[in-house]
Formats: sequence, C-alpha cells, structure tokens
Amino acid sequence: MAGSTFGKNFTITTWGESHGKALGVVVDGCPAGLSLCEDDIQAYLNRRKPGSTRFSTPRKEADEVVILSGVFEGKTTGTPISLLVPNTSQRSADYSEIASYYRPGHADYTFDEKYGFRDYRGGGRSSGRETIGRVAAGAIAARILKELGIEVCAYTKAIGPVFIDMARFEKEAITETATAMPDRLASVQAEEYLAACMMDRDSSGGIIECTITGLPAGIGEPVFNKLDARLGAAIMSIGAVKAFEIGDGTAAAAAKGSENNDSFYADENGVHKRSNHAGGILGGISDGDTITLRAYVKPTPSIFQEQETIGRDHKNRTVQIKGRHDPVIVPRAVVVVECMSALTVLDLLMENMTSRLDRMVEFYKK
Repeated sequence: MAGSTFGKNFTITTWGESHGKALGVVVDGCPAGLSLCEDDIQAYLNRRKPGSTRFSTPRKEADEVVILSGVFEGKTTGTPISLLVPNTSQRSADYSEIASYYRPGHADYTFDEKYGFRDYRGGGRSSGRETIGRVAAGAIAARILKELGIEVCAYTKAIGPVFIDMARFEKEAITETATAMPDRLASVQAEEYLAACMMDRDSSGGIIECTITGLPAGIGEPVFNKLDARLGAAIMSIGAVKAFEIGDGTAAAAAKGSENNDSFYADENGVHKRSNHAGGILGGISDGDTITLRAYVKPTPSIFQEQETIGRDHKNRTVQIKGRHDPVIVPRAVVVVECMSALTVLDLLMENMTSRLDRMVEFYKK
C-alpha cells in the first residue's frame, strides 16, 4: 500500500488498523535536543480519543502512547522516533456482518475494487483511528513550532446549522466543551441539535477552522509546493473532509478586486496588512499575517437508519448498521486538523532553510 508517508524533510509514516493489535507512526527528521516525553504526546491524543463525551463513539480506548525509539534521557536524539498506541477495546464481531456488503458513505466498495480484499473490521486502514499516528506526530511538530514562536490552534466553527460567534471566542472552551467550540453558548445549541440527530438515528457534519500565528513571511514554495496547496493536501487527506478553504475561500469568488485585495502598510514594527482576505498566504508563500484555513467535514456515514446498498455479489439489498459510532466526527477531528497543519508548516520551514545563499553563509561560515 503506497501513500502512508507524509512530508519531505520532517516525514511521518503511519501504520496500523482500527482492530489490529496497535497503531502508530515513525517520525524521521526531528532535530536532536527537543525535550519530549509520552505526556507531551498524550495531551494531544486525549483530545481525539473515543468515549470522551456522549457525542463520540462509546468505544473505550485509553490511547496510551509508548515511545519506542528516538528519545534518550528526555531529549530527541535526531534518529527516527517510533510511537505505538495499543488497541485494547476491539469488538470485531460487531463488524462481521459487513464483510458481505458495502456500507453507504464508507470506503468498503472502493477498497474492494482497488485491492480485491479489505479489512472490514471497523474500516481497517480507512478508519478514523488511523489519525492516531498523525496526532502523535503532530504533537512533536507543534512542540518544535512552539520553540520558534509559532502557534497552531484549531476549533469547531460549526456543527450542522449552529455557528460560533467570534465575539464570544474563548480559547479555553475548545478543550472544555463537548463540541470543541470556543463559544460556550453555541456549544449548548450544537449539543441540542446533536441530541435531536441521535433521536432520529442520524448524524451531523460541520466546519473546523484553524489559525497559524507567528509564522514569518517567506514560507512556502511558489509553484507546486505552495503553502496553501500543501495545507490543502494535508487537510484533504483526513478521511471525512470534503472541502478546504484559505482566507475568504469561496466568498472571494463573489468579491471585487477592490474588496478582496489586502492593502499593505509599514511602520516602525515592520510590514502589515489592513485586512487578511488572503488568509496569510500570497502566491503560495506566507505573508507574515495569521493563516486561516477551514475544513468542511461530512456527516458520519455510520447511521442507524435502514439504507440501500449492494453486497459483494453486487445484488441490491438494505442494511441497518450496528456497532459503536460517532454521531458527529467534528469535535474529535479538530486536533487532527491542528496536527496536520503543524506538520505541513514545519516541513516547509525546514525546506526554506536552503532558499537563500546569504542565510546559508550566515549559518555555516566561520
């Protein structure tokens, strides 16, 4: 299976299946000397683990990470970092029936068409549990970015028809509400909406917004490795994401140039912009302003209503899915968006170190 490795300079390779013995990731390219322990990574994994609220799957997993290599006496050694998270609450029998048919909205059919074989236990490699490796690696990337004064912050912008009000933004609420919304009032309204979805044996989608602050101007390559293109590829690689935006996104298509352009000005503190419709990226390169991106997440496809589908024999049938499923993916996916953004930015920061001769001379010349 190709395509399990992400990044060019700070690379990660995720491995494992939803109902296998474990999942994990190998991180290569991490500089030596970074303070790192399991608790640093666990704090991120706790934000995505199942069973935390009544709006996530009741599957109970501690998702406890173990560092197998690459760290000695609390510091990274510069060698590959291998991280492992055991699966402890598999109930594969819940999925034995779906071996014979394809669940609507899932990758069952496409996996069979590609490989002629699939791990039907909870989706196998296409399960949302694959993101454990991404989050564990992203926690390391975020620690490096923090050393550089760069912060990545993601949160739920909307669930179904309920949107947050930025006037009520409270960062602490992201980790304290069941919805990962930074607006406590909107979170209550979203919880009521989700409760109604669950009563109807249905699910909901939503929007995740992410900001990157402290990133200097000049990060990103101007052609195929544009910063926004790399962020788009990273976010769209998350299983449930169906659309991606930078800055004003699709709204820019309805604007005039006079409305959409961000005017520059300079003062004693440097170069600034009057607005940020571009979302912090111009020509595929960071402009020093806050980067703002959004991920649009589809409703959880595993719903408990009767649905039409086909079996592996391609005969029509109806199904009613069983098992343990999230009525909404968005709150647990917030940290995944945050970590994929951190991984992308760090990788391009490393690539940028060779973009100018004067800076290489400054670094290496004795």
